[in-house]
Order: sequence, then structure tokens, then C-alpha cells
Amino acid sequence: MKNFCSNYFILINLLSLLFFFIFLSVLIHNKEFAFNLNRLEKIKKTGVLRLITNNSISTYYYYKGQPNGYEYDLAKEFASFLNVDLDVVTPGWNNMFAYLEQGKGDFIASGLAITRERLEKVNFSIPYMQIQQHIIHHKLIFGPKNIEDLAFRTIDIRRGTSYHSRLEEIKKSGINFNYILHNNIPTEELIRMVHDRKIRFTIADDNVAYLNQRYYPDIRIGLALQEKESLAWAVNKNDLQMLEQINKFFLYANETGIMQQIYDKYYANIEDSDPFDLKRFHQRIKTRLPKYKKTIIEESIKYDFDWKLIAAVVYQESHFNPRATSFTNVRGLMQVTKATAEEMGIENPLNPSQSIKAGIKYLDKMFKKFNNIEDDYERILFALASYNIGYGHVIDAMHIAKKMGLAENRWQNLKTVLPLLSKPDYYKETKHGYARGWEPVQYVERVLTYFDILKQKKKI
Repeated sequence: MKNFCSNYFILINLLSLLFFFIFLSVLIHNKEFAFNLNRLEKIKKTGVLRLITNNSISTYYYYKGQPNGYEYDLAKEFASFLNVDLDVVTPGWNNMFAYLEQGKGDFIASGLAITRERLEKVNFSIPYMQIQQHIIHHKLIFGPKNIEDLAFRTIDIRRGTSYHSRLEEIKKSGINFNYILHNNIPTEELIRMVHDRKIRFTIADDNVAYLNQRYYPDIRIGLALQEKESLAWAVNKNDLQMLEQINKFFLYANETGIMQQIYDKYYANIEDSDPFDLKRFHQRIKTRLPKYKKTIIEESIKYDFDWKLIAAVVYQESHFNPRATSFTNVRGLMQVTKATAEEMGIENPLNPSQSIKAGIKYLDKMFKKFNNIEDDYERILFALASYNIGYGHVIDAMHIAKKMGLAENRWQNLKTVLPLLSKPDYYKETKHGYARGWEPVQYVERVLTYFDILKQKKKI
């Protein structure tokens, strides 16, 4: 009986201890869950959403004191969706997941591919972009034509990327090659090293590769290493409310066209860029632009334009050639017609300085005509299209867009409508008639490409 009582009390104590630990575990779990559940409430209370990202052309960077980048712009829209301000944290590529886990940021938006390894650490949102890994090599080096061709080659990649996992998979298939992991060299810097022939091969996602080909026209985007992957934003494992809000925002951004608008700003037609034309542009920045740079800067300041945007327009118009002549017999650096030159008070549009003055003054006139467009970036796109095809045709396209139920003051809509000006069913109903409406769309995209290249140049 004594032994029974002793054993009974031992059992009771053990059960009590067990229930205590279960209770403690539940309490800790609930506190953790409550903490994450209230994260969104805390964000709304403080009015600040913290983005974790890294500095790169495809994610987040500064130009003239203003933040830019695809991930930044999308995150900024997400902050507006939540009606809070955005704060940016850049701990470095290798520290982003640690910062998220430690609560030093609310989500990661940094071009992350969804991988098995990362799914063990975080939860991912619904995808916002599809990408594919490619071998990057110099134009003078023969790249691998298939996976077996990787044998006996050396590939430089950044540590912590999904490229590492893919190369390990290929190695396990029996193909013998080497790779070098770099801790503090970003993928974009490795692309530059390929361009400068300091290394032979690297790997990059196609969106990053095509974007960087603008700045490094001697690189070639070679063998695809796998099927397409999905990019998504990452949140803490238990942060279900944040995950839900991000997913809601992505659906909203797709429905409203915000997602497409931001994509077009950074990636529109990046695959269509001609490496030879880009190479020629880089050369002429050095050989031709310096002759006109001073005048371009002085005149741009008068009208509050970014001088690099004006330089991009000049190149698109004449390739910095003051004797350039169009098929319509318009001549000069900015291809200003005689009538427009007279209207702008310029006597000789063939004179480089006068041509620049007339062109900038006319572009400013077009810009001011669209004062009903609040967003300055959108407004300049409409002004550029008008510079190319004429204000009247742009207004015609805006009327067509409105009849089609589209927001006529959005470039994303107008660039789909402008080509319709070449079709009788549409132009016969307009005030100004037929126009080669696809030309201003191409014109604007090329100007933006040249402008983007100039923005990344530290010295011109």
C-alpha cells in the first residue's frame, strides 16, 4: 500500500509536470502567434512598413536623391495599399533572412525565387513574376550549348542564391565542372566582370540579365539552366496576416494595372534591345555627347528637365549627329521642323545649340499641355509621344481609349491604343486622321532605355 501511494504521487507529479510543459508550450506558441497576429496592427499603429531588400538595379537604388527600383516601387504601392509609410532596410544579401527572423523588417522583397530550402525558413506570397536562370558569357567566348557542355568549365556565382542549388543538382547528375562562391560580390557585379573578361561565366535570372545588357552590351545571355521559376515576397513563418495582405495587394495590383505599369517602367521590351545598337550608344556617349553636353545641361535646367533624359531624346532623334536627316527631310540634333523652330523663336534649327534649345522648349510645351496628368513620370511619357507623333494624334488616341472604357491618362493604356491610329475603323473617327501609331510607342521605349543607361553612368 505504501509503495502504491508513493508510485501514485510520483505519477501525479509527473503528469503535473507534463501538463505544465504543455501549458507553457501553448502559452509560448500563443504569444508568438499573437505577436505575429498583431504585427499588422502594429504597422498600422506606427504608420511604418519595413521593407527588407538589397541594393541593385533590379531591386532598389537611388538616382538624384530619389529611390528607384522594381521591388521598391512595388513595395511603395503596397505601403499605400495599407495606408502607411515605407521604410527600407538593406542588411546585405546574406543577412536578409536573419533580419526577417529577428523582426528587424516586416517582409523581404528582393527578387527571391521560391525554393525548397527557403520554404523551410519563410512563407512565400503568391508569385508576381516568372524568371529563368541563364549562363552569362562574353560575346567572344563560346558559351555552353547544353547542360553537358558545362563540363570542365568554371562558373562564378553569388553565395546564397538559388543558382548554387541548381549547380549542385547538375553536379549530382555526374557532370564535372567547378563553381566559385562569392560572399560580397553581387550578381550585377559578376555580370560586369564577365563583360570586362575578368571571369568567363556567371549565372543570372533573365530579367536581371536583360536589364544589365543595356549597361554591358558585350555580354550574351546563354543557356537556360532550368524551367521557369517564380519570384515572390517572403514573410515570417507565423506571420499569416502579413501574408494575406500581400496576396490581396498582388491581386489588387494585377486587377488595377499597377503591377504591369511598374513592370513596364523597368522591364518593357528588355529582350528586344539590340546589343549592337547599345554598344554603339555607349561609344557615342564618349565620342559625340561631350560636344553638346554643356548646352543640353544649361537648357534642361531652364525647364526643369533631367539633362540625361534630354540627351536620350537627342540620341533617339539624331544619334548626336547635327547633320542627321529624317525620311521626312527634317534635320538637326533634335529633328525640329522649320515651322516648330519658328514657333519656338529659333532661326537656324541646323545649328546644334539652337536645335537643342528649340527641342527642349517644344518638349516643355508638350509637357505643360498634359497638366491634367498628376504623375510627372506618366506626364513625360505623353509629352515624349507628342514630340514624336504630334499632340493632335495623342489626343485622338486618348479619345479612343476613353470610348473603349480605358483610363485615357495612363500610358499603359495609351500605348495599346496608339497603334490603332493606323487602322481605318479607328482613324476615320478621329480629328487628325491616320498616323503610324506604333512609332511613338517604340520611340518612348527607346528613349527610356537610353535614359536608363545614362542614369547608371557615374561619369559622362
